[in-house]
Amino acid sequence: MGAPEILETTVLAPLRPAVVLKSAAFRAEREASWRELEALVATVERRGVRALSAAELARLPGLYRAAVSSLSVARSITLDRNVLDWLESLCARAYLAVYGTRRRLGEALVEFFARRFPTTVRAHAWHVAVSGLLLVLGAATGFALTLGDAERFYAFVDPWIAQGRGPTSTTGALREVLYAKGDAAGWITSFAMFLFSHNARIGILAFAVGFAGGVPSALLVFSNGLVLGAFAALYHGHGLSVELWAWLLPHGVTELLAVVLCGAGGLALGQALVFPGQDERLRSLSTRGRDAATLALGAVAMLFVAGLVEGIFRQLVHAVPVRYAVAAAFAAVWAAYFTRAGRDRPAPGRP
Repeated sequence: MGAPEILETTVLAPLRPAVVLKSAAFRAEREASWRELEALVATVERRGVRALSAAELARLPGLYRAAVSSLSVARSITLDRNVLDWLESLCARAYLAVYGTRRRLGEALVEFFARRFPTTVRAHAWHVAVSGLLLVLGAATGFALTLGDAERFYAFVDPWIAQGRGPTSTTGALREVLYAKGDAAGWITSFAMFLFSHNARIGILAFAVGFAGGVPSALLVFSNGLVLGAFAALYHGHGLSVELWAWLLPHGVTELLAVVLCGAGGLALGQALVFPGQDERLRSLSTRGRDAATLALGAVAMLFVAGLVEGIFRQLVHAVPVRYAVAAAFAAVWAAYFTRAGRDRPAPGRP
């Protein structure tokens, strides 16, 4: 008999029953608490932490810590591999239940749009006002300069945005764009998604460049105003102002407001960087950055709404009075939302 066989029979064999017995006893003593923890975690995963009673909520952290301790011991004994894998998975799920988010996605979205977003907008009212003023100044500048010299239209509007429109366009050609119809619902939907992605990139850029001191954000908002003013002057010169604004405002009320909010977020970041106040610059950026991100995320949702209106509603509804009525309705809704929503309690993170 060789050395391995001697070791097998004389040393290891007598230990096996003791190890197996120890493993079985270990599992029997703790399995009830594991099963209780599993039931609590399953409830949190299905219905959220609010579904737990006060007693269950108090027991959850203790059961989690006991399971982690059991897992540490189980790895040092010959516990059944399937049971060990299950226990590891249970500890991971319990960690998320104990230390993870306390709200489900739906609750977090309701909290964001019902309270945090409108409250943050009101808290940055002067940033929003400055951003809006820059847009209006850009539009007025673009309108005046293009009306004085039609060729300036090409300096303000990229060819891919103009899509063939310009000072040489006829009145009929310009009016045709205002009443163009989509040939298929699928094409209209695709067009709406393209507009959303394009507008979202513009808004996010206005927010992101705020890290350069806010000046690029201001210039980007102003340049968007130049484009708007140049188009307004082009159509005004052909006597189509009423029809242009009826075409533009149903989606433009939401879209332009979203761009203004992104610009306000960029200005807030710029203020935190250049004028941190009594806080350290990094701390100021951290605080303002969270608020600016809230403005940007809410604005992207608004751009999604504007993209749907621009790509679907505007292509299907051509009556000028109806278009103005829809624009007025959107303006009233947004005004009520940003002045009244979330006033029952402050946004998270604010006193």
